[in-house]
Amino acid sequence: MSRTYVVTGAASGIGASTAEMLRAQGATVVGVDLHDTDVIADLSTTEGRAEAAATATKKAGGTVDAVIACAGISAPIAKTMSINFFGVTEFLTALLPALRNSDAPRAAVVSSMASLHPVAESLVDAALAGDEETAVKLGTELAEDPRAGYMNYSSSKRALSRWVRRSSVSEDWAGSHIPLNAVAPGTVITPMTAELLATEEGAAMVDSSVPMPLNYHQPASSIAELLVWLTSAANSHMAGQTIYCDGGADAVLRGDDVWSWADASQ
Repeated sequence: MSRTYVVTGAASGIGASTAEMLRAQGATVVGVDLHDTDVIADLSTTEGRAEAAATATKKAGGTVDAVIACAGISAPIAKTMSINFFGVTEFLTALLPALRNSDAPRAAVVSSMASLHPVAESLVDAALAGDEETAVKLGTELAEDPRAGYMNYSSSKRALSRWVRRSSVSEDWAGSHIPLNAVAPGTVITPMTAELLATEEGAAMVDSSVPMPLNYHQPASSIAELLVWLTSAANSHMAGQTIYCDGGADAVLRGDDVWSWADASQ
């Protein structure tokens, strides 16, 4: 049975690869992006998110089997949080009624292994509180320092992975039988990263913070494959996970023990 997907960021990078893969498998895809797709929308604003969700729902005929949120930017500016966090969470929440009309609804988002990098805790807290005004204010202050500005990106991805974990087991998602998960890529070869990776200096800088011992920099299709499975009917019980499909960066950075937190009370 053909499934209907809504894919954000569908005009390029991971979103385009995912949309292409789904269509090749016979799925109906409603793409959302700033240009060159089915729904033209600006997910950096509350109005844009609501309009995008309404239009996508209409184009899908009122029933959406899965949402895959790939849209995002990595700029060291406050708008990064608006797009990467609020542009995902508000958009997905607005599509809940259409997802609930499906017999096997699913949702997945693109986080990043940058969620493991240093963050601005107050910025993450503001995002998780749903306070975009404060988040933008804090992000603007961070952007005044080029070194601290990057935390707009890492904070947006940390907040997104925490939102997925928190929301996945809520009545809205688990209670509606909707698996909600995230994928965290390493360094993906896309138009967004091409310029940075084109020089030895740029690649070395990236590799110092994103070590990828397995197969080095990855194609967008490596993430698309995982997103397609996560949003297939075959995924019935995975909830709240951020899956680090990152060439081993997570294992290098966090080491072999991510379980000892459970031993503290013993």
